[in-house]
Amino acid sequence: MLPLQKIQEARQTIAPIIEYIPLSFAPRLSSLLQTNIYLKKENLQRTGAFKIRGAFNKIASMDKKLRANGVIAASAGNHAQGVAYSASYFQIPAIIVMPEATPLLKVLSTKSLGAEVVLHGDNYDESYAKAAQIAKERNLSFIHPFADEEVIAGQGTIALEMIEDQDLDYVLVPIGGGGLISGILSAYKALKPHTKIIGITAKGAPAMRESFYSKQIHNAKSVRTIADGIAVRDVNVLNFSYICEGVDAIIEVDDEEIASAILYLLENQKLVVEGAGATGIAALMHNKLPLKPNDKVGVVLSGGNIDVTMLNLIIQKGLIKSHRRMHFQVVLVDKAGSLQSLTNILTKVDANIVQIDFDRTSASLAYGDAYVIIALETKGESHQKQIRQELKANGYDFKEIL
Repeated sequence: MLPLQKIQEARQTIAPIIEYIPLSFAPRLSSLLQTNIYLKKENLQRTGAFKIRGAFNKIASMDKKLRANGVIAASAGNHAQGVAYSASYFQIPAIIVMPEATPLLKVLSTKSLGAEVVLHGDNYDESYAKAAQIAKERNLSFIHPFADEEVIAGQGTIALEMIEDQDLDYVLVPIGGGGLISGILSAYKALKPHTKIIGITAKGAPAMRESFYSKQIHNAKSVRTIADGIAVRDVNVLNFSYICEGVDAIIEVDDEEIASAILYLLENQKLVVEGAGATGIAALMHNKLPLKPNDKVGVVLSGGNIDVTMLNLIIQKGLIKSHRRMHFQVVLVDKAGSLQSLTNILTKVDANIVQIDFDRTSASLAYGDAYVIIALETKGESHQKQIRQELKANGYDFKEIL
């Protein structure tokens, strides 16, 4: 594991640019789970994620002449912004290679910090290969997002802050490449060895979890998850060795579980958290840890840079799953008053129409009929049951659209 002194030195190095955000007790989540949950809100860092810690520590530690030539990184977004910000701080050029599917928010944010952005590849690993090629061609220093001791030391400073705030039984940390959890476990095993370090991976990026439990590296053929910040295909040897040495368990969550955690944090904690950052909450909400009532659990919310389009999709699907929105298609006779008769019924059951569309041309319709597609705001499962019963009682032919 990384020496504690290296992490302590990193804390001094990054102090000028890091927002100190203490652990925050989450009363609603604690009540829901019948235990004590504390949040480390790295989504509130100045670049919206923890990655600024490692990036800044690495660039600050470089030889000044070498640093002046410029730096390059490959990143899905958060490391990109950390490197871009740090390069701007030291007034050096920076190039960031990002996967082509990187959310626009992260691309624009990286450019706004002064970096040149190159979009290449379907995932981090393909972007990494391109960045290595450019680094060689232009004589730039490559800033690795996780397989670098200075970067890992910077990420480990999170643990020093958490240890000062609260004596925890568990710490839940998202795993992509493994730099964050490598730094955190190094500090905890040195200072609080009784604390269990639990890694959280996305089901669509299984390489590190499978490698951890088989004790040998197994790279994934592909990755697919809404948690783009941890969508890493290949396992790095350095981080794998740290993880095998200090992680107590690795838990897997799927995209549906991650989405529900994002929505829960938004509604109940008033926090905007991206997919990777919500994985720890997803694991807790879906009972993947054998917790006791007196346990103290720290959860690292690693970032908040979620694409607005993705957030909107998660909200809309979440409303449907929680029976707060209902979509259905009904057949009406295409004549004056038909729609009013339908809306009168919906008014009677206190259902609020938020969207309505007509289709008169579908080949499946009889002549003189029309489809009406309606979206309703509803008040739960029993309310939706009442709406269905009322439509059936009045002879409407309808089907729900999920």
